[in-house]
Amino acid sequence: MVEVKPMEIANKQVIGIEVKLPKTNLLVITTDKGYIMCGALDVGLLNERLANREIVAGRAVGVRSLDDLLHAPLESVTTQAEKLGIVKGMAGYEALLRM
Repeated sequence: MVEVKPMEIANKQVIGIEVKLPKTNLLVITTDKGYIMCGALDVGLLNERLANREIVAGRAVGVRSLDDLLHAPLESVTTQAEKLGIVKGMAGYEALLRM
């Protein structure tokens, strides 16, 4: 099952996406510039093999819901996210506000 949920963070519109898979959930919250995602995101791949795409993204691990993703500290971020002031350890919602 896939759930798409419009969300608002400090008057900014974002979209939450939850994909329910066997024994796990895939979680993403996206803006028009980038996204944060659960531990399934491969930040190394984005920074290395897909660097030319300049993807703005952050990864949080151990999250089980969109609300968890909003409040969890980011475990890693892309180089392009760093250029926007998004850093490792920042809460998901803070990163989304910078995107």
